[in-house]
Amino acid sequence: MAGRINDDDVKAVRDAVPIDAVVSEYLQLRNAGGGNLKGLCPFHDEKSPSFQVSPSKGLFHCFGCQEGGDTIAFVRKIDHLSFSEAVERLAATAGITLRYEEGGYNPSHQRGERIRLVEAHKIAAQFYIEQLGTSPEAEIGRKFLAERGFDQAAAAHFGVGYSPAGWDHLTRFLRGKGFSDKELTLSGLSQEGRRGPIDRFRGRLMWPIRDVSGEVVGFGARKLRDDDNGPKYLNTPETAIYKKSQVLYGIDLAKKDIAKSSRAVVVEGYTDVMACHLAGVTTAIATCGTAFGGDHIKILRRLLMDNGSARVIFTFDGDAAGQKAALRAFEDDQKFAAETYIAIAPDGMDPCELRLAKGNEAVADLVQPRTPLFEFAIRQIVQRYDLETPAGRAAALDEAAPIVARIKNIASQHEVAVQLAGILGILDTQFVVKRVAQLARWARDRGGKGPAPDRRREYGEAQAPAAAPSGPALNLRSPAHRTERELLKLALQYPHLVSPAFDAYGVDEFTAPPYAAVRQCIMDAGGATDAPSDYLPAVMESAPNDTVRALVTELAVEAIHARVVDEAYAGEQLVAVRRRAVDRRLLDIQGTLARLGQNGDPERLAAVQNELWVLQQYGQALRNRGAEAL
Repeated sequence: MAGRINDDDVKAVRDAVPIDAVVSEYLQLRNAGGGNLKGLCPFHDEKSPSFQVSPSKGLFHCFGCQEGGDTIAFVRKIDHLSFSEAVERLAATAGITLRYEEGGYNPSHQRGERIRLVEAHKIAAQFYIEQLGTSPEAEIGRKFLAERGFDQAAAAHFGVGYSPAGWDHLTRFLRGKGFSDKELTLSGLSQEGRRGPIDRFRGRLMWPIRDVSGEVVGFGARKLRDDDNGPKYLNTPETAIYKKSQVLYGIDLAKKDIAKSSRAVVVEGYTDVMACHLAGVTTAIATCGTAFGGDHIKILRRLLMDNGSARVIFTFDGDAAGQKAALRAFEDDQKFAAETYIAIAPDGMDPCELRLAKGNEAVADLVQPRTPLFEFAIRQIVQRYDLETPAGRAAALDEAAPIVARIKNIASQHEVAVQLAGILGILDTQFVVKRVAQLARWARDRGGKGPAPDRRREYGEAQAPAAAPSGPALNLRSPAHRTERELLKLALQYPHLVSPAFDAYGVDEFTAPPYAAVRQCIMDAGGATDAPSDYLPAVMESAPNDTVRALVTELAVEAIHARVVDEAYAGEQLVAVRRRAVDRRLLDIQGTLARLGQNGDPERLAAVQNELWVLQQYGQALRNRGAEAL
């Protein structure tokens, strides 16, 4: 059993290590006034800093989650250490030799498990470095680095090493340093073989993975030989000190510049981090064999202070996998207060390849913020649809709008909705803005569980109008929906008043999906012209389900909103519905012209402009002559 640390030594550790110096290893601190410092609490999620540090008192306190204490308490909490382990860690930082009052000091037995595992990794990292620098066997590793533009100085700066190809070189070396087989297995540096522990990493190039405080907690190992049947990259398994979802490669080197510049660059691999730093982009970091996620965001938020001017730039390969990674990153975008961007080299090269081919300036230029991540994500969705057709634009809007609706900041949400309208070529930006706002309200009403289910399915997918999707529910306050409803009532109750013009109306002229479904039923039943005696039963029989059938019945018995139901009133409804359809098509064509621009294909431009002119003339005729122009 470990001996109790001498009380005087504990006090000496508290006095020797300033609390602000320790806390600053994990988060950015700023002046809070009165000699205190503040930052985002590392123990709970928050948007504004409520975590305060008093250097003069050696204490911290969070006014949000109520965590508090001295330097030792902070280290215990953030690194999940026992009291003795926290004191030992701080003592090592301060160069203080601790005394143990019961049974003396036995470092191989009395130091805590975490301290022992970290120490094993520190020794292993140095062992790998020496192997890379002196071993003839490691020539293949030195050549690998050189071919990618990394010299010995670069390797030394990042602590890159080499693991010998034998079975147990490191295992025997660490045993000689006093580590037990159990400790070596728990650390992930060794694994069980047929005759005892063997090295986990053999014949590979080694990158030490450090936590935010700079301690080596794991390794990333790159395959070098064709006869190595393992994966291209092999990382340390999950251990007491290494959780891949909670570490960022290069964070120890980048954290000060990230805090200073309020900017972080997220790349995909170890060599990409090296290339960026050597090119002067010293805020570059990478994940370690896993997707960028919520725990990584927590680390960055504490360093960025999450202020409005902070920026996070993601670089991904230009291939399908890289684009998929970017979309995954966008899923977590709203957890940042920082602005997020994406940078993809035009030729699809990663930062390491770009530096080798075009030099440091090209890498520095690559990570200059250009495309907001939300814009990239939306364009990736939109490009799957044919924006030249109303149906394509409607489908693209249906998929993209819920993404925009997830943006929590209302002002940003509105701005992005306007941009979405531009990307889609929909000139009626307010329609898109309202659609996004509606989805956001539904999500809030449902407790953040996303938009309400699409009730258009109840009316049949094929009947959803393509020209102007208006949402899953009827809106009887909408003039368009009221007129469409009135026209359908006339078509069901007084078909002779709207014939034959009504039968020339397309399903897409009815913007409410339920009404579009009823229009389809009338069409399937043979139309309103010369309606037979079994006209209504035939319309109901053609309904795809009970929901549509019930609506047909409802419209067939509901009173017409007119004192005199005659051809003049029917003509007004016919004209109103057709004029709105023409106006929507005009917006579609104007959107197409906006997308084509002045440099578009001349023949295509001429055809679109001609269609625009014809529709404008038809719209004018409807306004001047009414039903006579139908």
